[in-house]
Amino acid sequence: MTLASLAVLLGLVLLVWSAGLFVEGSAATARHFGMPPLLIGMVVVGFGTSAPEMVVSALAAWQGNPGIALGNAYGSNITNIALILGVTAILSPIAVHSQVLRKELPILTLVTALAAWQLWDGEITRFDAVVLLVLFGGLMAWTIWQGVQKKADSLGREMEQELDVRTMPIRRALFRLLVGLVLLIVSSRILVWGAVAIAHGFGVSDLIIGLTIVAVGTSLPELASSIIATRRGEHDIALGNVLGSNLFNTLAVVGIAGAIQPMVVGPEVFNRDILVMAGLTLSLFVIGYGFRGQGRINRLEGALLLACYVAYTGYLVSTLFGR
Repeated sequence: MTLASLAVLLGLVLLVWSAGLFVEGSAATARHFGMPPLLIGMVVVGFGTSAPEMVVSALAAWQGNPGIALGNAYGSNITNIALILGVTAILSPIAVHSQVLRKELPILTLVTALAAWQLWDGEITRFDAVVLLVLFGGLMAWTIWQGVQKKADSLGREMEQELDVRTMPIRRALFRLLVGLVLLIVSSRILVWGAVAIAHGFGVSDLIIGLTIVAVGTSLPELASSIIATRRGEHDIALGNVLGSNLFNTLAVVGIAGAIQPMVVGPEVFNRDILVMAGLTLSLFVIGYGFRGQGRINRLEGALLLACYVAYTGYLVSTLFGR
């Protein structure tokens, strides 16, 4: 058990570090080849910050651990909205300036509704996975089209400022990209092995481990980048990290895992986790879209989101002692 705990700790540390290398290297490489800043912010950074969830869930599905695969994806979505946006909004209220992000809010809500509908019967079939991946492809095509437009957007301007600050030679960028990718795979294998060993050792379901330890660990890159962005006044980057990550998780992460191995889960995934994720996503849409003006997540709303995360995690823990 000690070895498994050390494996989880080492895996999480390597995962966060490698994700940082991968995102920096990818963004700098894309910038070197002339990719528009808005497209880098929406696609490259979004993909990079979701790479830990993608690799961990794919490995978990391949090894026959659907609880970790789905728990990691849906748990990360809950963590992103309730914990990450809650903490960042408490530190500094988040103002939503970007029109692109305002378009993504209803899309994420619809995608979450699709995820709930697919899990109504307690399984993700390969057909379900293909549907998710096709939608993900369509969303990426729309995102690329948005990114190459010459229209000014606050997210693009904030991303351009970030890229100008973090310029690096192409060789260093490629090196960081490749090293980050290799370490992502290695650290994910270590993390999944340790998480499964702990779950079996304590008699805890893979799902609970995926929803808590693994989900929080794979969401740490988003937490760090969102807090840093908010402190710099780059509110659209902070929100964009979460929206992009949740779209990637719901469509690509679950889609890839389901394509590798169809997943059957208990009714609690829909009755508890999916409903919590859907409720948080809907609340984010309501407060972030700005139906009567500019969207904004103030400190009170951030505190409410954080309270939801504490209550949800507390309930998960209570179910362990109530068995």
